[in-house]
Amino acid sequence: MKLFRFGSPDHEHPGVVLPTGQHIDVTHFGEDYDESFFASNGPERLTHWLTAHAQNCPEVSAEERFGPCIKRPSKIVCVGLNYAKHAAETGAATPAEPILFFKATTALCGPNDNVVIPKRSEKTDWEVELAIIIGKRASYVELDDAMDYVAGYALHNDYSERAWQLERGGQWVKGKSADTFAPLGPYLVTTDEVPEPNNLHLWLSINGKMLQDSNTDDMIFNVPTLVSYISQFMTLLPGDVISTGTPAGVGLGMSPPWYLKPGDVVELGIEGLGEQKQTAVAFT
Repeated sequence: MKLFRFGSPDHEHPGVVLPTGQHIDVTHFGEDYDESFFASNGPERLTHWLTAHAQNCPEVSAEERFGPCIKRPSKIVCVGLNYAKHAAETGAATPAEPILFFKATTALCGPNDNVVIPKRSEKTDWEVELAIIIGKRASYVELDDAMDYVAGYALHNDYSERAWQLERGGQWVKGKSADTFAPLGPYLVTTDEVPEPNNLHLWLSINGKMLQDSNTDDMIFNVPTLVSYISQFMTLLPGDVISTGTPAGVGLGMSPPWYLKPGDVVELGIEGLGEQKQTAVAFT
């Protein structure tokens, strides 16, 4: 199943992609894709509801804006330096354990919304990432059970202001949390459609130039390892997001480094999860 949300910012409606590829409005199901939806086995209940009601659901116009594919979660947990080649390009040692940081949930936006270069930013960077969406409350999860806690996956661009992240002291969250720095979607794709999350092609280009072109098999810590590991330190709630790290090809790793400027067009995608397109604009 592919779930999506559409409409104006903060007023999105839930939608579903049918096997035919048709995008339909499921507002009359009566729930948004939030914590309570996932906690109460929402995807399965929605599947049953569609059996009786799909034919009466209006089609969503291709002109509609995609919103983030889930309603604002309790947290976005990110993993740093989780691709071997990305760690190498930054000059960092391969982590012995996952490097964790948070991204503010106010950074969430739609997959094709503009990315706003923050006020006084000079080093806004890009990061195509596979996002895990948690399906049920997870605490002290054993590795062998970890996949039972995953609802699905989504495409995420983990935008980063590198000077704020690395040169201003403190934690990375400062460089990760500006508004529009977390476009998520267009779809949440349930696990039954993604049997091998650690073998997916992912890519990102800027102004038509391919900069990131890799596979999730380059992850140092795979999907079940991350779910289990993170749950040892915090409770993951239904709908929470784990962003699993980015492959090589970020601006920070170039010689000389290259960062976004207004007018740049960022396009990215992950096999089976859809594509995004953002235009960089200056803060006003």
